[in-house]
Amino acid sequence: MRGLILSGGRGTRLRPITFTSAKQLVPVANKPILFYGIEALAASGLDEIGIVVGDTHQEIREAVGDGSRWGVRVTYIPQAAPLGLAHAVLTAEPFLGDEPFVMYLGDNLIRESLAPLVARFRAERPNAQILLAKVPNPQEFGVAELRDGKVARLVEKPKTPPSDLALVGIYMFDHHIFAAARAIRPSWRGELEITDAIQGLIDAGLSVRPHVIEGWWKDTGKLEDMLEANRLVLDGLDARCEGRIEASEILGKVVVEADATIVRSVVRGPAIIGRGSHVEDAYVGPFTSIGDGVTIRASEVEHSIILEGSSIVDVGGRIESSLLGKNVSVYRVAVKPRAYNLMLGDRSQVGLQ
Repeated sequence: MRGLILSGGRGTRLRPITFTSAKQLVPVANKPILFYGIEALAASGLDEIGIVVGDTHQEIREAVGDGSRWGVRVTYIPQAAPLGLAHAVLTAEPFLGDEPFVMYLGDNLIRESLAPLVARFRAERPNAQILLAKVPNPQEFGVAELRDGKVARLVEKPKTPPSDLALVGIYMFDHHIFAAARAIRPSWRGELEITDAIQGLIDAGLSVRPHVIEGWWKDTGKLEDMLEANRLVLDGLDARCEGRIEASEILGKVVVEADATIVRSVVRGPAIIGRGSHVEDAYVGPFTSIGDGVTIRASEVEHSIILEGSSIVDVGGRIESSLLGKNVSVYRVAVKPRAYNLMLGDRSQVGLQ
């Protein structure tokens, strides 16, 4: 059995961050989202993993390498354009062959362990197994309608959802999915939808098993979902200190990585302070991830993700519910007249008060 991770999307909803970085490499609790998927597949006993890549293929290759750090072998599968999940499956057919496989969307996170579900799929061999989660906004997802515990119908982003069960971005298939994907036509979005291919399996009388997951699931395509995923993962960390703390108050579950320093500051967990970062005369509030080599001085940050190499210095107010990219500088300038001096890329967002 093989693993397939889809990492070819452009991440338009996370711009401007994704103008210069693959969305699957944006960190949650200081770990790229993509790595959680690789870890889940490796823990399920899958040692052959294909990663479908697009425009950001070079960055993903450099971050993941050959997979040996997870004890797996990674094969990169170029996709000419993001033309839908079923198109990605067809693109990966030469790699997958006739073996059953797990398909994992590279920007998804779930709390539930994948290993028991993979073991059950291997043992009982249905033609497909789909993961579902109850959501308050099913019209934004692919939705499943169940009858007598079986999948009766799938609909992609319906205006009137038949249920509140959304398709989680993790699927298990045997070789029948390839014929089903070849039989469908592009949707109104111009994409080959995986929901249509799975519906083809159902209409052909093949076995499509549902599993409603326990615990949380996050599709991290938007800022608010990224921050929520960061909150959920941080909440599961255990406190650890490998750095240096001076005259500071550390409250709750806080991870301080090697060579990080915290001086005359308050850090309230759950939070993580990355390797080589410096926090001085500052407040770091709950659900905050501070990346490697970040400087926070005379400022306050809470419920945010700050990527590596950035600095926040002498900011008067509190930075909250924010995502700062790599090597970003936020600072106060003591000059008159008072003004905001900004250099922002396309589709940036700034809230001023």
